[in-house]
Amino acid sequence: MSLHQMAVSPPFLLSSRSAYSLNPLLFSKRCRFFLPRSQSRFTFIKRRSFAVAASENGVFTSPELAKSFDFTSEERIYNWWQSQGYFRPKFDRGSDPFVISMPPPNVTGSLHMGHAMFVTLEDIMVRYHRMRGRPTLWLPGTDHAGIATQLVVERMLASEGIKRVELGRDEFAKRVWEWKEKYGGTITNQIKRLGASCDWTREHFTLDEQLSRAVIEAFVRLHEKGLIYQGSYMVNWSPKLQTAVSDLEVDYSEEPGTLYYIKYRVAGGSRSDFLTIATTRPETLFGDVAVAVHPQDERYSKYVGQMAIVPMTYGRHVPIISDKYVDKDFGTGVLKISPGHDHNDYLLARKLGLPILNVMNKDGTLNEVAGLYCGLDRFEARKKLWSDLEETDLAVKKEPHTLRVPRSQRGGEVIEPLVSKQWFVTMEPLAEKALRAVEKGELTIMPERFEKIYNHWLSNIKDWCISRQLWWGHRIPVWYIVGKDCEEEYIVARNSEEALMKARDKYGKEVEIYQDPDVLDTWFSSALWPFSTLGWPDVSAEDFKSFYPTTMLETGHDILFFWVARMVMMGIEFTGTVPFSYVYLHGLIRDSQGRKMSKTLGNVIDPIDTIKEFGTDALRFTLALGTAGQDLNLSTERLTANKAFTNKLWNAGKFVLQNLPNQDDVSGWQNIQACEFDTEESLLRLPLPECWVVSKLHMLIHAVTESYNKFFFGDVARETYDFFWGDFADWYIEASKAHLYHSGDDSVALIAQAVLLYVFENILKLLHPFMPFVTEELWQALPYRKEALIISTWPQNSLPRNTNLVKRFENLQAMTRAIRNARAEYSVEPAKRLSASIVASEEVIQYISEEKEVLALLSRLDVDNIHFTDSPPGDAKQSVHLVASEGLEAYLPLADMVDISAEVQRLTKRLSKMETEYEGLKARLTSPKFIEKAPEDIVRGVQEKAAEAEEKINLTKNRLAFLKSTVLVSQ
Repeated sequence: MSLHQMAVSPPFLLSSRSAYSLNPLLFSKRCRFFLPRSQSRFTFIKRRSFAVAASENGVFTSPELAKSFDFTSEERIYNWWQSQGYFRPKFDRGSDPFVISMPPPNVTGSLHMGHAMFVTLEDIMVRYHRMRGRPTLWLPGTDHAGIATQLVVERMLASEGIKRVELGRDEFAKRVWEWKEKYGGTITNQIKRLGASCDWTREHFTLDEQLSRAVIEAFVRLHEKGLIYQGSYMVNWSPKLQTAVSDLEVDYSEEPGTLYYIKYRVAGGSRSDFLTIATTRPETLFGDVAVAVHPQDERYSKYVGQMAIVPMTYGRHVPIISDKYVDKDFGTGVLKISPGHDHNDYLLARKLGLPILNVMNKDGTLNEVAGLYCGLDRFEARKKLWSDLEETDLAVKKEPHTLRVPRSQRGGEVIEPLVSKQWFVTMEPLAEKALRAVEKGELTIMPERFEKIYNHWLSNIKDWCISRQLWWGHRIPVWYIVGKDCEEEYIVARNSEEALMKARDKYGKEVEIYQDPDVLDTWFSSALWPFSTLGWPDVSAEDFKSFYPTTMLETGHDILFFWVARMVMMGIEFTGTVPFSYVYLHGLIRDSQGRKMSKTLGNVIDPIDTIKEFGTDALRFTLALGTAGQDLNLSTERLTANKAFTNKLWNAGKFVLQNLPNQDDVSGWQNIQACEFDTEESLLRLPLPECWVVSKLHMLIHAVTESYNKFFFGDVARETYDFFWGDFADWYIEASKAHLYHSGDDSVALIAQAVLLYVFENILKLLHPFMPFVTEELWQALPYRKEALIISTWPQNSLPRNTNLVKRFENLQAMTRAIRNARAEYSVEPAKRLSASIVASEEVIQYISEEKEVLALLSRLDVDNIHFTDSPPGDAKQSVHLVASEGLEAYLPLADMVDISAEVQRLTKRLSKMETEYEGLKARLTSPKFIEKAPEDIVRGVQEKAAEAEEKINLTKNRLAFLKSTVLVSQ
């Protein structure tokens, strides 16, 4: 009977053996008291006493009252934790805090698996260090998400027939704040649903007054140092959103497109003197400032230094130049230079001193530079221009071509490279310090391979465009003077009062000023997150003094540059210190086939739906099994398996509870609580199964503590899972039944009770960071809990373990497996008890025989017919011989296992059938027609079947020979 069956089967649970409490005299020196004679016998357990204790506060449910863990209780448990103040840092047990700043999700967002991943990993770290006694602060918050939030509210207004510009800036901002108050808490509540033990009393929003003050202060200080400047440069422009966007907000996709071949006539040449240019964007030719060829391309060398006529521009001339930048093998080897609309052309033009010509309005239409095409949408202009080129015989051809198209993450539109006046941060001096931080070991990036990527990006960093043409966000703290040139005359100040005062000092009391309409890139405020949330720029703030620098930054590897590196740079710049000591980067979550989740593929897995079906603990455990930096394939099969793990824990808890003394049995509980396992001496006093499982537990505690400290969370999960399921549930719980119900020795039974409780409560501690809800529920069901599991003390490390005794029990396990395999091989009925002769040395026999009841229970042997000897028994030739390990063998009388005559007949028939099938396979393989015409994989499949059939035939023949020889010997 399996553990699950035993845990839920009423007849078993209420049997005379399982329903009694054990309350014996102890033999351990650590248990020095004696029991009255009347208490040394079994007493009936009042089963409901634990259930009442567990649920007396209305929060928890005992396993004795529920068949399985109820997921709906998770929110109740979470609210109880929060109401008790467990999420707030406590300095009573330690002074070295563990601090994580939560990556602030967008206020517009709803929970996806990426959020579930970071919440799981960060909560594991926080719960572990909280149990280690460190003051822990996990500081939560949300990001104002400038573009995303403005888009959401604009769509809402559009549904009411209202445009943003009709409302005006102030009224629009008011509407956004109203939306935020109504809907902005959705993502926060969903994060709580995952069990995030954040200190919600310290929750922040990037547009909070405190954080806004930090943002303005950072801008002012950077400007005062000459690190912020204004200028016209190439940016990613979103025509629909009417703003510059960061590289992070641009997705590149492979899409089918067209390569257009166009004639550019050479000025002063004949009709045969022209250059054919291949381009994917013919509408940008109005912005051409040169035509370039490779210096070593002999096809065009004669034209270098001459002028080309740009088509459809009424004869505008541009120089024909040579540059190594040109790829001779792409298209025709001739490149049009349009620096106003191509990032690479822009860099080339700046290098060569070429002019920059913009042909595009900010809404994606062509401007007056395009002449007759002015006012046309860029894609409409492309079609009309090609048609006109065909009419004028300047169109050579067009052909299909795969394009790498930049699209906005927010709206999906094609991004336009555009030269625009923006605010920038000079990054090189900031990057140098961030590089040194890793080089000097002040910052550790995990996995280590991402250090190279971090170093490469910072070593080749470009200046950061920080202005956005939006109304929602931190307004740039720059004021201009009415009537003055904006690029030459402006004032940077912390507020409008300070700006006006500065302006009056410089321009007189009658001066009029107005603020820059742009806002700062959302990533600018996010870059200050680790210290702005703790009170900076007020460095005397209590939180800043207590918790900065933080300990850990955990996030996805895809924002290493855009967020992590910027936080490092800003942290060093403004506080003089790296903002965190470690960066832990997790991978992306993909579907079971390794594909990126997307609505298009229909493979998106919703975390909330997953929680409803499988429970939060199963989801968290599944996500945590990944490896740092590696993508994780998420499947229903994995979730189902880990839901089963939750149920296994629950049933183990049920078994433990049902085999402990009644909670009112004070002396019984004193006996159990007096048992300790923290010395080598106490370990040696234990019976073999108990010594084995306690030793294995102590090894596990040491291993997983080391793994926790190294952030190897996948290893922690796997090792704990294997111990609980493989060692504790499958082996020790089963073995303990021999001591609980069959030993006849009260002291042995009591030790089994104490070990069950000790091992189980430590399993709950080790698993709690991964599976907080079910472990807390089970912990609260155990009697005499002085504190909640979430704040309980982590198990002591370096506890004693006896490897010699572990090996002894492993020998017993090997013998059990050998006997179980033999029973299965001979199809012995589960209820049938076999006799056995165990052959081993005197030393092995001594410790195996002491656990005869355990061996009998685990192997289903007849305990009265187990014989121990140092030589094979007399009926060895009529027995199944098993070798469990070196120096440990067993003989099982064959007559006990099968009806030999019937088995010979059955195997003979089976052999005949197998040989017929084998001959058929061999016939196919010897047929030249089959070998020549059948596909290779079919032939290989038949060969494999034939080999497998041959192996089975040989095994069956050997079995028959053995059975027949047994019959002869017995006759």
